[in-house]
Amino acid sequence: MLKVTLEQWRMFKVVADHGGFNQAAAVIHKSQSSIHTAVQKIEASLGVALFRVEGRKTLLTEEGEMILRRVNYLLDEASRVEDIGLTLAEGIETKLRIAVDEIFPQHLLYKALENTSAAYPMLRIELSESILSGAKELLETFQVDLAVSPLTIKDIFSEELCQIEFMAVACPTHPLFAIERDLTIEDLKSYRQIVVRDSAISRRNDEGWLGANQRWTVSHMRTSIDMIKKGLGFAWLPLTSIVDDLELGLLKPLPLCNGRTRKVNLHLLFLDADKLGPAARTFLGELRYQSMDLPTSDDM
Repeated sequence: MLKVTLEQWRMFKVVADHGGFNQAAAVIHKSQSSIHTAVQKIEASLGVALFRVEGRKTLLTEEGEMILRRVNYLLDEASRVEDIGLTLAEGIETKLRIAVDEIFPQHLLYKALENTSAAYPMLRIELSESILSGAKELLETFQVDLAVSPLTIKDIFSEELCQIEFMAVACPTHPLFAIERDLTIEDLKSYRQIVVRDSAISRRNDEGWLGANQRWTVSHMRTSIDMIKKGLGFAWLPLTSIVDDLELGLLKPLPLCNGRTRKVNLHLLFLDADKLGPAARTFLGELRYQSMDLPTSDDM
């Protein structure tokens, strides 16, 4: 069997895509005879006819259509191999492992990921969503390359990324709103608080828990938001995650005397800046840019 080269497969595809040898020659700037020769070699190797002529049209045979589907896959894979080769030659990493605390606004995270992926289309991204100590722990145990965390690591470089404002809220029908005065922290302790569990395995903390008589602990911020909208408790929630719910009246700020809002700083953490490749640096730049204008309670 004659060996068929990638270049010959490419010529076959161009003929099929553009409906003829003359058209293919014009597209790839090769002589019509060289394209004919390439297709003839493929047909000789396979022992089947790939094209049939009807009037002035050059059409694929049934066998040709089947082969074209396989060739499209072959050429796509060849293109990916070439792209990976260029990526490696330029020192661009092929994988980026990221841990991001769930209080960072999802729509901004998605935009940063999308823009990074557009710049480095061969990059594989592994995202770990964490709570409290989780991102920090994943970085300390070398499971991620960089982290967005509310906690820092001693003797490790950290950069303040942004400040997330939390607001004490409940469903508008919650009994707390029936108390006709400003609320105290002691008032809240008689009602159920929804707390999001620290995702770290080795060291967990209960930051934000008031010591309420009732506590429900959940694993994700979205679960907490859903429960509170259903009137199942109260919580301090990141304002960036509940702006729409507040505007729609699905959630309502609790009228606290003190502590109605809290602010948490998020940090960029990485173990060795010199080991960060261009894709990681691009992602960090995107995060900084996307975090420039976060909403606060003063905007409402």
